[in-house]
Amino acid sequence: MCVLTYLPTLTGFILTNNRDEHISRPRAIPPRRYCLHNREVYFPKDPRAGGTWLAASRHLTVCLLNGAFAPHFPQPPYRQSRGLVVLDRFDFTGTDEFVKTYPFEGLEPFTLLTFETSGALAINELRWDGKQLSPAEKDPSQAHIWSSVTLYSPAVVQTRQGWFADWQQQYPDFQAEDIWRFHHTGGRGDHKNDLVMERPNGILTFSVMQVEKMGETLRLAYQDLQTREEWRYRVL
Repeated sequence: MCVLTYLPTLTGFILTNNRDEHISRPRAIPPRRYCLHNREVYFPKDPRAGGTWLAASRHLTVCLLNGAFAPHFPQPPYRQSRGLVVLDRFDFTGTDEFVKTYPFEGLEPFTLLTFETSGALAINELRWDGKQLSPAEKDPSQAHIWSSVTLYSPAVVQTRQGWFADWQQQYPDFQAEDIWRFHHTGGRGDHKNDLVMERPNGILTFSVMQVEKMGETLRLAYQDLQTREEWRYRVL
């Protein structure tokens, strides 16, 4: 997953993401319900490795972006796909337990974001650079945007933050559909770096997904940009 926005709302939050992959990657299985570690978890599945980049349950949503702080040179073989880390996270009661006991060694660098609502809303950011884990807490009352460091330079990341800030000024009373549209149209006509991107090397935006948490209600939206098929669910 390569760009993620977070918007706080009166009763929860809205997460929206664009997934950028190489054209050779197989299409994901659209989101559906799975029983995972005795929880009902909803996520799209990568048919190649069986993992995902975004998964949600009643009180936990987990998102993954490739890379930590800077681009890295892949050094396979790795112990497992990073997408399986998202699913493994649902086997832990909280971030502290996950940080202390999960075996991060042997995994390619990533950024993992967790949004927990079992008590007060909490956002935790975990960056694994291949050697060291760097945890941080983010303010849940503020909007945030993340972009993958493996695809976007610091200058482009900063530019995207500017687009998001401009959008927030334009839509102070936003709805989920407004940010959904931003994820389809955000940018300045640069096909290499717009939110929906396509590059000559075959990397392009595969899909857009949204998780809307409102109290105990959970809604999902997912669009496959290759087929233009769209799914919308109220799952809880």
